[in-house]
Amino acid sequence: MELIEFHLAEGGREMPPEHKTRLAVWVTKIIEARGGEVGPINYIFCGDDYLHALNVQYLGHDTLTDIITFPYEQFPIVSGDLFISTERIADNATDLKTTFSEELHRVIIHGVLHLCGQSDKSADDAVEMRRQEDWALALRPEELIE
Repeated sequence: MELIEFHLAEGGREMPPEHKTRLAVWVTKIIEARGGEVGPINYIFCGDDYLHALNVQYLGHDTLTDIITFPYEQFPIVSGDLFISTERIADNATDLKTTFSEELHRVIIHGVLHLCGQSDKSADDAVEMRRQEDWALALRPEELIE
């Protein structure tokens, strides 16, 4: 079993297998650079309805979101389930005038940073989260950059 796996749930968009491999290598590199140890991580790509239902059921939030992260361990072990709405990613990419891949990569690493203990609740934390996302995006393999 691979430590970083990618799954498809209702309404989600599939990605090519070679892209999954490159993403797993990149995510591992970021976790290790932050001093963490990779544990089991599941990315579940789903649609808005699926993620909205999870948001209501488990977090009590009746809103759409692009990602929900459920940690299994405490840092330095980095492990959890990351549910990502590919519908929300597509809409946000259009709104932000960026590509689907760019926004997807930002959200993928956003969840990893949460698993590494990075918060984004306060204004200062949100600024630091964005700085860490930018740092991680700059370390992506060339094959992941459009």
